[in-house]
Amino acid sequence: MSGTTVRRGRTLLALLCCLLLAGACANIPEESTPEVVTGDQLGQISPDVPEPAKDADVLTVVREFVHASAKPAGDNAAARVYLDEESRKSWQPARGMSIIDNTFGTVYATGEEKPADPNERVVKVRGFQLGRLGSDSAFIPTKMPYELSVELRKQVDGQWRIVNPPPNLVITEEDFAKNYLRVPVYFFAQDPSALVPDLRYVPARPQSELPGRVVDLLLAGPSEGLSGAVRNPLGDDAVLDNNVNPTADGALLVPLSGLEDRSENEKQLIVAQVVRSLQNVTVSRIRILSDGAALVDGHVDWRPSELPSYEALVAPSADLPGLMTLEGRIRSLADGQPIPGPAGSGAYKVQSAAQSIGGTQIAIVEQTGNGVRLRVGEFGGEVPVVEQLGKTLTRPTWRPSSGPNAASGEVWTVVDGRQIVRVLRTPQGAWTPQPVDATDIAAIGPITDLRLSRDGVRVAAIAGGKLVVASVVRSSDSVTLRAPRVLQEDALGNVVDVDWATQDTLVAATSLQAAPVARLPVDGLRIDKFSGSNLTPPVTAVTAAPSRSVVVADSMGLWTAGEVGEVWRPHPQSPGADAVPFYPG
Repeated sequence: MSGTTVRRGRTLLALLCCLLLAGACANIPEESTPEVVTGDQLGQISPDVPEPAKDADVLTVVREFVHASAKPAGDNAAARVYLDEESRKSWQPARGMSIIDNTFGTVYATGEEKPADPNERVVKVRGFQLGRLGSDSAFIPTKMPYELSVELRKQVDGQWRIVNPPPNLVITEEDFAKNYLRVPVYFFAQDPSALVPDLRYVPARPQSELPGRVVDLLLAGPSEGLSGAVRNPLGDDAVLDNNVNPTADGALLVPLSGLEDRSENEKQLIVAQVVRSLQNVTVSRIRILSDGAALVDGHVDWRPSELPSYEALVAPSADLPGLMTLEGRIRSLADGQPIPGPAGSGAYKVQSAAQSIGGTQIAIVEQTGNGVRLRVGEFGGEVPVVEQLGKTLTRPTWRPSSGPNAASGEVWTVVDGRQIVRVLRTPQGAWTPQPVDATDIAAIGPITDLRLSRDGVRVAAIAGGKLVVASVVRSSDSVTLRAPRVLQEDALGNVVDVDWATQDTLVAATSLQAAPVARLPVDGLRIDKFSGSNLTPPVTAVTAAPSRSVVVADSMGLWTAGEVGEVWRPHPQSPGADAVPFYPG
């Protein structure tokens, strides 16, 4: 055999070894520290992880396995102890997981599924799935019955162990809340430059690894639900040079590379992404490096207080108190007086209205003899008619403007419960409607309400009485609402109104006495119900905004509350029934 052949053989062998090791590391969960292991080491569990109780019955083994699956530390070691020796070595659960209700059943399989061998058992895990955690660590609500078949075999020592562990983890809602932490990871709206929270869930322990987990999520890009709706200044080329770790002088080091060609403006946006994403998992200064040097020249360490206010354009100013419609007029929530101009004087028979986030524009749905029509114009002045779009129009909602001194050029409404339209301002100052592709939302049911998030990235809609959230994906000449998700379908039936309390929190009003008003995150993982005390059903309207009290309308008038646990107080300007309050947006 020639020396060339030997060298080629050695090269091929080395290459194969590298590929095998790379494949093994690719399946190591992010919860553990990656290291190369041999076949004998796979499935080895630390002595600190207790084995199941001796002589535990089959149903107990399965139930405890489900609860232990919520603990990801040590390559899911807490759950792995419930497996037989072969499965302990081979089990590599996917990153996603099913989250089920806290109350679930475990029963023996019957009929043809019942094993003939007395040393084997099949157990059915039955419950109700609340949702799943995707591979991007984002929660996706998927309400449906859940069933899992688990096979067990009695071992030589007489203990029952699982021999077919599920490829996807299944954990209860309570266990998930105890072991996983919700963190917002930040990207940017397409226009304006507003930071947008993208909710993710990471293992809460060990706490020292949280910053690294968050940076990994940030570098991986937006979740599937926001893909195409936000922009990521970090891009696809940014990588970590080393681990995210504390430094000797107390800063948190984020060593990046792949950013050498970015503009100074892009670097500032990247700093904002990283610092804001880390602010919930560390109080340290953030030291962001690019190829070993400060990412932004002359500024090495960052704190959240040093960032510009990227949300200024997407939150109503404190000097805009909000408005209400009453008896065909628009009035101020501050003093109850009609606003200036024909919209306040009664010249228009106002059915519903929306004030732009900056406060300088108004959109009105006006009742006419033939139905309704839309008016859009300057606040306090004449408000020109756009055109009669249909027989019914939902309350309008504004897209944010592109700059601090710019007017908004886009307002949305729903026509006849089916078609969502965005009305665009032309260069000549006129307004023209354009359809929005909302096929997936319309398929859920008639659309009776629609609110754009104040950053313009998401919509909250009421379709068929259900609360739906979708992302707004824009191209050069069209807009599509994608990835619609129904939130808390069981707890929030008969939804009548909704508004954005923050960029990632909604407040909804329903006709249900058990939950007249509720607050929930944009992914719908949980729900917090406001007290029903003092309210007189039905609740007909709700409005909310950042750093504002929630205002609702019921059969007696307007009521306000700052937090979920507060008792509703009469609004100072409550005029009685039929008023509809609204904050800018």
